[in-house]
Amino acid sequence: MVQRGWRAAIFVAALTTASACRSSRADVDTVAASTVGKASTPAAQGSARSAPAATHSSHQVLFIGTSLTAGLGLSPDSAYPQLIQQKVDAAHLPFEVVNAGVSGETTAGLLRRLDWLLRGSYEVIFVETGANDGLRGTPVATVRENLRTILSRIHSTQPNARLLVVQMEAPPNLGPEYTKAFHAMYPELAKEQGATLVPFLLNGVAGDEKLNQADGIHPNQRGEHIVADNVWRSLEPVLRSLSSRA
Repeated sequence: MVQRGWRAAIFVAALTTASACRSSRADVDTVAASTVGKASTPAAQGSARSAPAATHSSHQVLFIGTSLTAGLGLSPDSAYPQLIQQKVDAAHLPFEVVNAGVSGETTAGLLRRLDWLLRGSYEVIFVETGANDGLRGTPVATVRENLRTILSRIHSTQPNARLLVVQMEAPPNLGPEYTKAFHAMYPELAKEQGATLVPFLLNGVAGDEKLNQADGIHPNQRGEHIVADNVWRSLEPVLRSLSSRA
């Protein structure tokens, strides 16, 4: 069940966040291209790990997402993909995390940079997208088609990669019909595309001012650790399964 606190928090923060998202298409594409370059090489800035270039035996996990994945407002080593890398290392699993989050990105924006992202080779691809579409009130049918295309393109380009998609939610000011349809879209497409559905990213964090930054929507450092735990519960079994086959 969607937390009421999340809906209240996202509504309060909608004007602030939506304003930040109103960059021109040229601006978004410029940022996306820059981030893609960084995300495609593990040694580059923007990856979750400062390490030498990966060898042919390394296994990479790509995190695609919005400001929630990019770690807006946090120190560079505090975004949840970076925290996931710490958990991976502590578990002695042979994976390197790459953070390709872009603040303000919509599903349409992700589609524009997806081919660049998929130039790399990944064992696991984690997709967090749609929240900014919900803030803008983009028709659910449009978001659904974009997300379907994203997941389908990942499958066709990286057929051996394990695909995870995280549940996101829409703000309540758009009405119950919209929020219900938006919520239902994720499990339906995950099943259709053979992806693992990860529960709502901000479970246990949304709506709690002690766990969020001043905007009421982006987790603070304490909240980000809870987000990482949420993700790890779904990701760890996947990584252990892949590791056991290596």
